[in-house]
Amino acid sequence: MNRYFRILLTLVIVVVTSSTAVPADETPTSPKVEVLWPGGAPGAKGDADGDRPTLTIYLPPKKTATGAAVVICPGGGYGHLAMDHEGHQIAEWLNSLGVAGFILKYRHRNSGAGYGHPAPLRDAQRAIRTVRSRAKDWNINPDRIGILGFSAGGHLASSAGTHFHKRYNDAEDQIDNVSCRPDFMILIYPVISFTEWCAHSGSRRNLLGKDPDKDLVESLSNEKQVTSETPPMFLIHTYEDKGVPAENSIYFYLALRKAKVPAEMHIYQKGRHGFGLGKNHGAVSSWPVRCADWMRGQGLLDKKSHARRQK
Repeated sequence: MNRYFRILLTLVIVVVTSSTAVPADETPTSPKVEVLWPGGAPGAKGDADGDRPTLTIYLPPKKTATGAAVVICPGGGYGHLAMDHEGHQIAEWLNSLGVAGFILKYRHRNSGAGYGHPAPLRDAQRAIRTVRSRAKDWNINPDRIGILGFSAGGHLASSAGTHFHKRYNDAEDQIDNVSCRPDFMILIYPVISFTEWCAHSGSRRNLLGKDPDKDLVESLSNEKQVTSETPPMFLIHTYEDKGVPAENSIYFYLALRKAKVPAEMHIYQKGRHGFGLGKNHGAVSSWPVRCADWMRGQGLLDKKSHARRQK
């Protein structure tokens, strides 16, 4: 009796496994890591891991790909990088929407030999250029490449969206001649201002030093750098955020509105700083749904138009 039971159990397992298995061409590819400058980053002070900015590449299954891609800038006050809940988890969420995710490991004050401005922005510009130059290889539309950032990573992302007209290093290769303007931006509890009362002093100090030039501080207060060419924006913040007050997003949104740049902003009442996807944090956990709706409204998740373009 035991022998027949074992045979039956084996058959059940085989049937269940076969019926629930996902075809190979519908599973996301394993993330790969690539160095942004194989020959060494401009301004590198050494050759340690922290001196070499990288992209961790998450590609969605080809069958569900929308052609959209997002460069992800984790937060960390320009002194470290929150690579998990503001990096890998975000890339996996984007893949679930059919969007490619590229996690940027950018240089900062405590990486390698230590870096301030303009190293992080150089890395962000190079990341966008890299994704755009290799769009065909990665099944991406070159005009659907955005940037997303959390906290200080939000400052970096907003810098990429307002300083794309300025080159921060000489062209090292053909990639550096590709446009670094993001097509859209997604900012989550971002640091924006370095001049207003709501400025995050730690991020400013790590990026610009203890006694920075006033003009430099002004130029990297990104609410003051918005123009009609600034890309469309999606903003998330909370009223309860004490680390980076919501006024950072509010001032930025008002500047976008004045410049007639399409923008959507959600300010939730509850939620501490650094909630990532917001799971188990109440109402703020809905922001990924709101963001997906916004992306859909921008035409970024239109698989049919992407498929037509690929033919």
